[in-house]
Amino acid sequence: MLDRISFVLVEPQQPGNIGSCARALANMGLSRLVLVSPPDHRGGDARRMAMGGSAVLEQARVTRSLPQALAEAGLVIGTTRRTGKNRGPLLGIEAAAARAVDAAREGNEVALVFGREDSGLTTEELDACGLLATIPADASYPSLNLAQAVLVAAYEVRRAAGVEQSPEPRGLAPANEVEAFFGQLAEVLEEIGFLNPQNPEEVMHALRRLYGRAALEPREVRILRGILSQMRWAAGRRSLETDPAGGG
Repeated sequence: MLDRISFVLVEPQQPGNIGSCARALANMGLSRLVLVSPPDHRGGDARRMAMGGSAVLEQARVTRSLPQALAEAGLVIGTTRRTGKNRGPLLGIEAAAARAVDAAREGNEVALVFGREDSGLTTEELDACGLLATIPADASYPSLNLAQAVLVAAYEVRRAAGVEQSPEPRGLAPANEVEAFFGQLAEVLEEIGFLNPQNPEEVMHALRRLYGRAALEPREVRILRGILSQMRWAAGRRSLETDPAGGG
């Protein structure tokens, strides 16, 4: 579905900015970049700024005009920071991204259009867009860098699509290893006089709940058992130093 959403840059002026936009799209799992009358977008500056987004840069489609770039788009969303009576209502970028994702899910081609670094989109170019969107920013300095604007929009598209980063799967320690740890823990705490001999289970129940919430991994269990072994060794050594003859 995300492969139906294109990010269109109209007459971008700096190759480095094009590369940064490619990187931003790659960061968000998007890949369709369209360039309208760009400068050299495969030169050193663009490649350098693209970093891991070099594939997006290489596959970018180039057109001579905005109508060519939008020819197959069913929904076109233009971005602007300027308001005016002829510009109609502006959607926030979050709402615009949701509209883009909905249209793409229905099988439509979607284009998000971004203007020049210094002047944005012209009134005529905005007229070619069915919807207009803006990225709310502080009124004292509302102008975003082109790549920043693309990154924010791409993030909102990804978010609207419900694409979340999958966390690395956690392999939890098996119950028998955890129980062996609790057995060693109880022994050591008893040896150092921490547990109440009359009711040792009171503290152990609390510790079980604490470590249960942690959902221990095998390596974590090994570390904790290593700490307990060191505690037992240190306690024994201290005992010998204070009573080298073993008492009597």
